[in-house]
Amino acid sequence: MKKYKWIIILVNLIILLGFLNYSILKKETILSDGQLVLLELAPVDPRSLMQGDYMTLRYTISQNTSNDSISKRGYCVIKLDANGIAKKVRLQDGKTPIHTDEFLIRYNSKSRRGITIGAESYFFQEGDAAKFEKAKYGGVMVDNKGNNLLVGLYNEQKQQID
Repeated sequence: MKKYKWIIILVNLIILLGFLNYSILKKETILSDGQLVLLELAPVDPRSLMQGDYMTLRYTISQNTSNDSISKRGYCVIKLDANGIAKKVRLQDGKTPIHTDEFLIRYNSKSRRGITIGAESYFFQEGDAAKFEKAKYGGVMVDNKGNNLLVGLYNEQKQQID
């Protein structure tokens, strides 16, 4: 029985490491092959007493959505304007239809807060709150499947805040 216990532990460890590596590979693929999209931020409080300095992000594309008329999960179709800023075109259940100049961002519908796209928090070093309070855009890398990854905050001149 002791021999099987170690085999089971080893198999579980290998499976866990496999899932972790797959997740890392998926995010690295989004970073290397994805399209950078700037999402306009809505104002929020940039401080948490329990977690230190971080910013809860709300995006203008996730506001003004009637939760009664949309599904719990789906895709927000966005289009970049002349300045490279994402504007919401529509919400849809599936990945199609989509035009060549449109991008998908996967969303989840919350009860009263509109939709969330999965990149709602940005942590930064303690003492840098004043620098990040001026953030106007959230930079998100998106792939053709609707997956996204927050890569940074950007100022009004569309320069990444370091």
